[in-house]
Amino acid sequence: MSGAASSKPMSPNPKEKLVRVFDTEQESEAMVVRGLLESAGIDCDVTAIDAPQDIWPGVGGTVILVRQEDAERARQLIEEYRRSPDQLETAEYEAIPDSETET
Repeated sequence: MSGAASSKPMSPNPKEKLVRVFDTEQESEAMVVRGLLESAGIDCDVTAIDAPQDIWPGVGGTVILVRQEDAERARQLIEEYRRSPDQLETAEYEAIPDSETET
């Protein structure tokens, strides 16, 4: 891969067979999953699906497509992400008042 190509976001060639591996109504969640897949070396394409809300209420969101040969691995990574505790988004810490920490 050349230096210029590595600075561009990875995306599968549209002529390849792409498979839907993830969909969500939350664009932020799609971006997290995209980062997860790309950090594992899986090229993906994130596509927004818009539907007229007066005709199909609640239809829409974001889908992630990957090459067919990457689909199984991508689904495994997504499943592991979904099973993991929400440590990355929120962390719980026990608050200790300053008066207890000073002696």
